[in-house]
Amino acid sequence: MTLAVVGRPVLRDEGPAKVTGAARFTADLPLPGALWARCLRSPLPHARIVRIDTSRAARLPGVRAVLTGPDFPPRLLGRRLKDEPIVARDRVRFVGERVAAVAAVDLDTADEALALIEVEYEELPAVFDPLAAMEPDAPILHPELLKYEGLHGRPTIPNVHSHLITEWGDLERGFAESDRVFEHTFRTAPQHQGYLEPYSVLVAIDASGRPDVWMSNKGPFHLRAHLAAAMDLPEDWVRCNPAHIGGEFGGKGSPMDAPVAYQLARRTGRPVRMVMTYTEELTAGNPRHASVIRLKTGVKRDGTIVARDSLAIWNSGAYGGHKPIPTVHILGGLEATGAYRVPNLRMDSRCVYTNQVPGGFMRSPGRPQMAFAVESQMDIIAEALGVDPVELRLRNALGEGDLSGRGHRYYQVKGAETLRAAVAASDWAAPKPGPYVGRGLAFGDRPIGAGQTGVLLRLHADGRCELHYGLPDQGVGMGTMLRQVIAEALVLPVERVSAASADTDRAPFDAGAGASRHTYIAGRAALQAAEELAARLRAVAADLLGASADDVARDDDAYAGGGRTVPFAAVAERAAGAAPGGVLEVRADVNLPDPDQTCFIAQVAEVAVDPETGQVRLRRLTTAHDVGTVINPLNHQGQIDGGVVQGIGQGLIEELAVEDGRVLTPNLGEYKLPTIADIPPLTTVLVEAGSGPGPYASKAIGEASLILTPAAIANAVHDACGVRIYSLPITAEKVWRALREREGGSDDQR
Repeated sequence: MTLAVVGRPVLRDEGPAKVTGAARFTADLPLPGALWARCLRSPLPHARIVRIDTSRAARLPGVRAVLTGPDFPPRLLGRRLKDEPIVARDRVRFVGERVAAVAAVDLDTADEALALIEVEYEELPAVFDPLAAMEPDAPILHPELLKYEGLHGRPTIPNVHSHLITEWGDLERGFAESDRVFEHTFRTAPQHQGYLEPYSVLVAIDASGRPDVWMSNKGPFHLRAHLAAAMDLPEDWVRCNPAHIGGEFGGKGSPMDAPVAYQLARRTGRPVRMVMTYTEELTAGNPRHASVIRLKTGVKRDGTIVARDSLAIWNSGAYGGHKPIPTVHILGGLEATGAYRVPNLRMDSRCVYTNQVPGGFMRSPGRPQMAFAVESQMDIIAEALGVDPVELRLRNALGEGDLSGRGHRYYQVKGAETLRAAVAASDWAAPKPGPYVGRGLAFGDRPIGAGQTGVLLRLHADGRCELHYGLPDQGVGMGTMLRQVIAEALVLPVERVSAASADTDRAPFDAGAGASRHTYIAGRAALQAAEELAARLRAVAADLLGASADDVARDDDAYAGGGRTVPFAAVAERAAGAAPGGVLEVRADVNLPDPDQTCFIAQVAEVAVDPETGQVRLRRLTTAHDVGTVINPLNHQGQIDGGVVQGIGQGLIEELAVEDGRVLTPNLGEYKLPTIADIPPLTTVLVEAGSGPGPYASKAIGEASLILTPAAIANAVHDACGVRIYSLPITAEKVWRALREREGGSDDQR
């Protein structure tokens, strides 16, 4: 296939506006008369609300409204499991939960009013560890669980709100036939998404009572549904408007403060703006879930996997409403096979309530946690059996038509090629440059998600094409990708195609960003619309040329047929001029299933460990990906680099530290994000798969590069200094302690 526009590094549409400061984010939008609102949050992890006195706050000059739980509809919110109140009514379940809200003429007045609200609590027993929360004598955090709408099954273990067991083969026989059985437990800490723009929302209600909403939210149609359900509104009565999003990484999918802002706007008759502080983000956001993962794996002497029994326990935090759907599937419970054949398997996955910050989406939910466990254990097995870790993975890697842990059979598999490419590019077998330098390998895959979306493609009489879709700009270049797809199909310069997100009144439905799916689903919708428009233009050209449409060909900027040519501009003018309003509009809607292809990844990390301090320095990282057609190499590489940096953060630096339910890292000075000083030289290898389910045989890339990085680093640390770290992040303190314990003869899992 010869492509003219697809495959070129086109600059992102929003780039100039962002670097010049012209781009407007939700907090920047001017709306005359807008009030500022803030929330009072619980200082206790678990307590009954005995009394709230808002009288002093309400009397403060400049305060326009003070609301508490009873001022909101008694609705419980959630994507699937509806268990989360808008504002706590009778009980708080984590430090940071909303207990009151204030709207005032400015931010300082709103903050002053919060300090005047008096709340009397009766403290209740709390539980913070998910293992302790499942004990028979643990405090029950949601006594009404079995009555909640959207509950998956009927969980019987204390505080478990989602429980899934998947199995095949004969596990008992598999372990009996194994020559060696390995059992290990791995732990990961919560991780914040680390976007620069905190959650923000602006709500204005017009004279008819219809709300307009602007919000840093990745799913406007889901936001519309959540807000309508929360406030007893018809769904199509709510209009969500596009705004730039200053980073998202999975974390901006919940309604967060939108219902609060709506109710305050309704009470005051004024627009209301809410912008979370970063302390609120870190103490009441939607971080990546902490996990405890136990793996029991049986193998033959040559390392062939025979059986695996996995238990994945996810620290849900106080609520389960704003998580992937269905919770235990996407959180990684079905990823315990890794990218390997496992003939006898049992996967037990549980999402457990605790009195901590509720977890939510973060790029590839659950996969990095499970990959850390699976790939760490693969290296442990390789070392114990004396098998090369590359060979062990190749021996067990998924092949054509093999069954994955999610129950998919994949075709056009490029796993082995991707693994070999990473090994070759990383100088895996070369001598190491010094003592306490090690290399670690990790191997896996990231399936492409299914979903529903649509686009509107408009052709103007002057030949310009406009694309409108229902997903806001997240800084990932989706609009640029769609422009390239349409320009390719219509044989136009990409500069003659524009793309922009539209509000929920005008745009077709979109399922929201996530699951590495939008190149696949939105790209296919755009291609479908472009091909339909191309067919209509060919028919108009045929009429102008006096030829059959089948005989008309596009050549440069003209159509040819019957021995004649007609300029594209003339065809566009005729086609658009005959349409209502002088604009020819084509709509395409798709609802695509999971494709039968996945995207393989392999990474090699090289680290140096200081044996005196335990400090780990990442020297080099190589990442290999199996790809189809790369639509925009610039954006594609940007997604890879950004994902690797987030993986480095999870592997070495980032931890939302919590003690007795209180976040100990409540600001970005204490919650450490990677900086340029932490990033080593990055090497990318692209393995051309030759096919993909997206437009022009493209595949996904958005989440792939971050999944394996912590695992590759963990294996490199072991190779460098001989100690195995069983929990993330791999800090200098953990390595130093492990080295000292090894000197003392201890082999405890860390």
